[in-house]
Amino acid sequence: MFTGIITDIGTVRSVEQRGDLRLTIGSSYDMDTVDLGASIACSGACLTVVDKGEDWFAVDVSQESASRTAPGLWAESARLNLERALRVGDELGGHIVTGHVDAVATVTRVDEVGGSLDVTIEAPRALGGAIAPKGSIALDGVSLTVNTVEDASDTTRFAVNLIPHTAEHTTLGGITVGRKLNLEIDVLARYLKRMTEARPE
Repeated sequence: MFTGIITDIGTVRSVEQRGDLRLTIGSSYDMDTVDLGASIACSGACLTVVDKGEDWFAVDVSQESASRTAPGLWAESARLNLERALRVGDELGGHIVTGHVDAVATVTRVDEVGGSLDVTIEAPRALGGAIAPKGSIALDGVSLTVNTVEDASDTTRFAVNLIPHTAEHTTLGGITVGRKLNLEIDVLARYLKRMTEARPE
């Protein structure tokens, strides 16, 4: 489990095809405190540390994970939002995030409002019932609050606000129209949506 509060921005140093993709990711984490087998959320996808060095760790990205996440993340020089797994007693500053990507969403509009960015995002309509105004959502692993939601026939559009701190300390600062993002709905909304769909007529 994670919180959606990004604690480092890593850079993909190398990518090796081994059936799965083996990524070496540069990070400022103290690697003495990172165990092999630990989970680290990489732009919203929960991945397992399989090797490490003084200032890097390695993960394997399966074909399944690569096919269900935003394009361009698992490439050399890509920048990734990093978060280590939540420990008992840690402050829960965002919301509960599982690191399981529900869909790839697309940025459709970016407006400056004061010092912040108002970002409109398009997601598959199938997830629309789990996206609610003032609810939580994770985009590339970043915990954000949904401002507005509008459903169409095959898509749901929603807006989030990026304050300067979030823009500066995550990879969302240079966000532009057309960018693809890993989207994870709120875990509670996921179960409520499933229970509603599974209810007998």
